[in-house]
Amino acid sequence: MRLLGLIWFIVLSVVTIVATAASTHGQTTASSVETLLEHPIQPTTVTAFQLQRYLMKQIPRLPAPSSPKQWESEEQQLRKDILDNVAFHGWPREWVDSAPHFTQTEVIEIGKGYRLRKFRYEIVPGFESTAILYEPEKIIGQIPAILNVIGHEPMGNAAEYEQKRCINFAKRGILALSLEWMGFGELAQPENDHDFAAYLDLVGSNALGLFYLAMRRGLDYLATLPQVDPSRLGLTGLSGGGWQTTILGSLDARVAVSVEVAGIGSLESNLTHPVDTNEIEENATDLTRNRDYTYLVAMRAPRPTLLIHNAADDCCFRAGLVKPYIYDQIQPFFRLFGKPDAFAWYENRDPGTHNYQLDNREQAYGFFTEHFHLPVASHEIPSDSEIRSPAELAAGLPPGNLTIAGVARKLASQITRPAIPASSDERNSWIKSQRERLKSVIRYSPIAVESAWRIASTKSLGVQALSYRFDFSNGLSATGVWLQAISAPADAPATIVLNDKGYKTAGEAISEHVNRGEQVLALDLLFNGSMLPQEPDSTDWEMLVASVGDRPIGLEVAQLLAAANWLRTTGHREKIQLETDGIRSQVIAAIAAALEPATFSEVVSGHTMKSLGYLIDNSVPFHAAPDLFCLDLYKLFDLDRLAALAAPTAIKTTETSR
Repeated sequence: MRLLGLIWFIVLSVVTIVATAASTHGQTTASSVETLLEHPIQPTTVTAFQLQRYLMKQIPRLPAPSSPKQWESEEQQLRKDILDNVAFHGWPREWVDSAPHFTQTEVIEIGKGYRLRKFRYEIVPGFESTAILYEPEKIIGQIPAILNVIGHEPMGNAAEYEQKRCINFAKRGILALSLEWMGFGELAQPENDHDFAAYLDLVGSNALGLFYLAMRRGLDYLATLPQVDPSRLGLTGLSGGGWQTTILGSLDARVAVSVEVAGIGSLESNLTHPVDTNEIEENATDLTRNRDYTYLVAMRAPRPTLLIHNAADDCCFRAGLVKPYIYDQIQPFFRLFGKPDAFAWYENRDPGTHNYQLDNREQAYGFFTEHFHLPVASHEIPSDSEIRSPAELAAGLPPGNLTIAGVARKLASQITRPAIPASSDERNSWIKSQRERLKSVIRYSPIAVESAWRIASTKSLGVQALSYRFDFSNGLSATGVWLQAISAPADAPATIVLNDKGYKTAGEAISEHVNRGEQVLALDLLFNGSMLPQEPDSTDWEMLVASVGDRPIGLEVAQLLAAANWLRTTGHREKIQLETDGIRSQVIAAIAAALEPATFSEVVSGHTMKSLGYLIDNSVPFHAAPDLFCLDLYKLFDLDRLAALAAPTAIKTTETSR
């Protein structure tokens, strides 16, 4: 009996101990935790407004020019800075400086005053595009030439309005070269989608460079033709072609006359209507840092420039939203040179939508012929019967032609990084210099939590939860939920949990930590989870952030470190564990630990990748991880180097399946 009693005593004691532990630590499940995470903290519209306000503070104000000489000097500096430090950042100089390589593939004699010449041409080694030259049958002396650039037009060179415009130029004695554009027409391969240009940034070559070279090659070719008057080179295009017209026409002084159609807006109008601009090339990294599209148009002065925008544009850049910033502010620059009539504006109302149809084409004919000193053309020469199909205009691409993604992979294959020093002295020096370099790459700027607002509170099933909105010193915010067993001590170990899909999906990880008696801060940083500033597949705020000179991942890392410091100081603890799930959170955490290794006791990451090269090798879509495609990040750093910088903080991976 004594033995039986002893056994029952032991059993009851164990049950009591387990029950006490359960009461102290709380016994949660993933489902019960996720219920505590459901309370909304900050609406998407508020996040978008904060980001909009943050970016608006960086809008540069166009200077008032004091003299033609002063503006010409500033213009030259701007041109050099944009080309050398932005567009051609990281591009092989031999590619940038190479002569145009155009190969004629066919000649079509039309018999109506002009002929067609089909070409293939090299953008960069291994990547070719196609072009059509509309050539007048009779050429006497040197004649004007116009480069026609395509926008987001599925039919590319075969677009009806493109053909009619080029035919009319040729019939009026003007050479017209029409360039295919990456992602459209003959270059409509999937990996020529413009989002793949983000890969170029990642491997260290600014995406703008490829787009610039693609259009500049056409101008280079026209300038080499003996029948072309180099003082009468023109440029025009719609939408993405209008954007190309602005970029090339501003940065290449050879463009004497330009006609832009519905292709640009100022940074101010783009921020108030961000859906207008959602292409990587339009928001190229650092392109609008300390300047704006207004600067680019002002750089046209005093060269003849016509801006055409549509009154009811159903795509982007409506006339009424663009004119006050892009036209009205720039008129003084042309007046300064005594040529106010060289700068013109036209608002299309027929049909008024996104177009380069008859009304807009006739405006272009009149402007080009006037400033090329030809008989002024006010009407279009009918050419309906001369429109050709895409098959008839196809020039053909070579087998194995690269794509945008292919060029990025080619550049990635050439990346070499010095070995990490083995000796302690050399390694310490290397770590110091590399941390500074990493800060520069991600544009890291330390911030602090100015306010931690308690939005909601609950206690249920032995667990307490507090929902927070963290307002940071840079005007942006993040959201988080703090959870802990009610009976757990106030100084219990703390873990920050990040999840690529947001903290609402991190119930299992949070539950495990709470059940071990720990505190957890489930955190959503800017651009993640509940802190998305837009609905999926909507505005690309990350592009706008990079364009003005910041880096999305730099903002995220700064928020993580600030939140960790807040958690550490409020709980009087030295270090915090960091747990992540997904490749975006993995890299954010690795960079944060590399910059401030004393912040975290360890970093544990699940569902990870072994290298940033995974993004390129596996064609990860830009929109799946926009913050990771940071200019120079993979070129200069990879995950192994970030781990080395984080020492002595250990970075552990639990599920590296990529």
